[in-house]
Amino acid sequence: MSASHSHALSVPEHDHVFLGEGHDRNARKTWSVIVLCTVVMVIEIVGGLHFGSLALIADGLHMSTHAAAMLIAALAYTYARRHARDARFSFGTGKVGDLAGFSSAIILAMIALLIGYEAIDRLLHPVRIDFDQAIGIAFLGLAVNVISAWLLSGGNHGHHHGHGHGHHHGHGDAAHDHGDETRMVDTPFGRLQLSIFEDGVPPRFQVRRFEDAATPALGPGDLVLTTLREGGAQQRFALRDAGDCWESIDEIPEPHAFELRVEAGAFVTTLRYEEESGHAHGDHHRDHNMRAAFVHVAADAAVSILAILGLAAGKYFGLYFMDPVMGIVGALVIANWSFGLVRDTGAILLDMNPDRSLSRDISALVAAQGDQLRDLHLWRLGPGHLGAIVAVGTRDPAHDASYYQRQFDRFGDLSHVTVEVTSADRG
Repeated sequence: MSASHSHALSVPEHDHVFLGEGHDRNARKTWSVIVLCTVVMVIEIVGGLHFGSLALIADGLHMSTHAAAMLIAALAYTYARRHARDARFSFGTGKVGDLAGFSSAIILAMIALLIGYEAIDRLLHPVRIDFDQAIGIAFLGLAVNVISAWLLSGGNHGHHHGHGHGHHHGHGDAAHDHGDETRMVDTPFGRLQLSIFEDGVPPRFQVRRFEDAATPALGPGDLVLTTLREGGAQQRFALRDAGDCWESIDEIPEPHAFELRVEAGAFVTTLRYEEESGHAHGDHHRDHNMRAAFVHVAADAAVSILAILGLAAGKYFGLYFMDPVMGIVGALVIANWSFGLVRDTGAILLDMNPDRSLSRDISALVAAQGDQLRDLHLWRLGPGHLGAIVAVGTRDPAHDASYYQRQFDRFGDLSHVTVEVTSADRG
């Protein structure tokens, strides 16, 4: 059986636009923050020159760095949109935002180092502080950052999206919002695929049965599912025929952490379900460019709050060392946020698997067809868009690339799928 590419079979012509759902909206938000910061910057510098306030001029210059950081995000949005259909980008420009986010994270790390150095220097060599003026400027900076955060709010995450490209894939067949919740169980009545279905509806168990002519009969009433939770609580789930599967009549309460006892006649087995920690399913929808902009604003807001606390401690209680101490705390907070952003964007730029749960679902689906998964590569193309290369070995001539394309349609986040199907007899 010759190798073939499934997306070419299902859609002869397609583009590679893998931008996030809110790409253009987030771009407008970022430009709005740039305008705000620029206006405040001009007011502070002009006011500082007019009133002879060096502190006001310094904060105006700081605001210019704030605007410059936002400019990185805004230009990334503009570049990604302008070159979205540029054939030089093999998989589109969806990762431009992640590159910008990585760059912003490095800048944040440098800012953290600078603040930390300055704070330690002032702790060792105290300087005279005009508390009234400094506190006023800190409140002004906090106000600007709160307004900026409000303008940027809502754009750094999201789950439902529309796809602006030519690949065909459905959204209504299956969806999983939790960890490893698709399991395969071999029973005397055939192989059962158990999953937890949740796509804008309350979660329920779904069971698909794979059988042959020699498999004993089994109906939804003959299968019993029982959850056993910590503390001894048990819940039995009756199943009904939902057409293409059997579905539990009752919904599954959260959390999805329990033992599941599966009974079919004399056959009994127990499966363990646990809430998965780390990267949650759906994290690949996050716009890291907007996240970087938001983190920069949040970091500035945090520094302003800490500065106000430190300055107030110095003015009212004579604790002058609190101002540089709060600077050190702020530097540590910013460094922590920077590290998280570097870790997440770096993983995307290095094409790490963005959704291990989806990988397991694909593996389970191929196994359910009686075929062999020989290779699987899953990576992020852009916010809400995943690419996959799947190599399958099969002995069934009907299981060609187009067959698996239809099977993979159920995974709505797969925006670019290449399937290679070869004979299982080949080494």
